[in-house]
Amino acid sequence: MIRIFALLVGAFFTAVLAWSFGVGAYTFATEPHAPTVEKVFHLKPEELHLSSNGPFGKFDRQQLQRGFKVYQEVCSACHSIKHVAFRDLTALGYNEAEVKAIAGKATVAGKDPLTGEVKDRPGQPSDYFPPVVYAGLGHPPDLSLITKARHEGPAYVHSLLTGYREQVGYKNDKGQELLKMFPEAKTGEGLHFNPYFANLNLAMAPPLTGEGQVTYTDGTKPTVDQMAKDVAAFLVWTAEPKLENRHQTGFWWIGFLIFATVLGYMAYRNVWAEKKGH
Repeated sequence: MIRIFALLVGAFFTAVLAWSFGVGAYTFATEPHAPTVEKVFHLKPEELHLSSNGPFGKFDRQQLQRGFKVYQEVCSACHSIKHVAFRDLTALGYNEAEVKAIAGKATVAGKDPLTGEVKDRPGQPSDYFPPVVYAGLGHPPDLSLITKARHEGPAYVHSLLTGYREQVGYKNDKGQELLKMFPEAKTGEGLHFNPYFANLNLAMAPPLTGEGQVTYTDGTKPTVDQMAKDVAAFLVWTAEPKLENRHQTGFWWIGFLIFATVLGYMAYRNVWAEKKGH
């Protein structure tokens, strides 16, 4: 009797769950979803073509140096790259003297080996980039791993840097003036509208303000788009400096697995050739 009662209770709850799921699925399929501010305003990052993209991707050292220059002269005032050591810059094509000069301009906290006292001193190649002490409101994120932490990382960085615009009159792909549809989405005082940012409003003012903000030594024209592309490429490197090695190792292992598969198949044919004849 107890077993029958338990089966009936189980069947009842199963039926209720099935009914709830069916009603929810029908509602989801038939009723239009109310548009939200983020979904209507927010834009997907534009595709960004970098030399490091794809399984055969390799870093463009000149572009990485340009991106590092943009980071140094524009981004480093607010954003740190604390997971990168100065000596890692040799991978960008800088020699030891240049790395020492770059490190020497930084101030890091170091312990005196004689007294144990922590004092500020010039940076050394073995040091990591020091964290940035930001005096304003908010906490700007560290950029070391930003292209890994954000969906479509390098494309997101590039689109965000070039995506600032006036919200008044901003239209979507259908030409609809969105601020009239969502007046509550108006950007507040001290914020900046950027449709590539998740909640649309940034406390950070546009960091790239115009052509020539950074001077490139290789003759590349420093447009806003070019500077954004270069710093995005540099941040791909900070997030994955061993990318090229990973690609090379991957191809080596793929080749080994193909060879092992062929060898295994030939051994199988050789061992079982006579057995199949019987």
